[in-house]
Amino acid sequence: MNIRQAERRDTPSLLALLSEVLEIHHEIRPDIFKSGTTKYSESELYAIIEDKATPIFVAEIDARVVGYCFCVITEQEENAILKRRKDLYIDDLCIDKEMRGSGVGKALYLHAEEYAKGIGCQSVTLNVWGGNDGAIAFYEKLGLTPRKTYLEKII
Repeated sequence: MNIRQAERRDTPSLLALLSEVLEIHHEIRPDIFKSGTTKYSESELYAIIEDKATPIFVAEIDARVVGYCFCVITEQEENAILKRRKDLYIDDLCIDKEMRGSGVGKALYLHAEEYAKGIGCQSVTLNVWGGNDGAIAFYEKLGLTPRKTYLEKII
């Protein structure tokens, strides 16, 4: 397995995986997520790939992209209540459904964590939708713990 920065040529694979992850979210929360679409268009992906503040890492096996990790470098300036800090936010991590459980997700996450350390981040952060129990267990196994909880009441 090879993990590298995404390139424009990866766009078709990224779009296919984005569709997979959207369907997972749609199954969990059809009241929020639409089915049959993707989070980004081709042109939006090109812009994200070119932006140094939004690295995308892809895992490939035999020249086939089997997973991705979309990241955003976030920086908090010091203010009256918060300290200055730099974090790597994982916006999206998806593994091809045929490859889940094979270690690709762990490898991608660990690559992103090492990248974060290398650029001086204090932490890696991410969000997981309630009901996505598999993802929660995956991240807990990697040592992630809740920073805060976002609650809702459907009315």
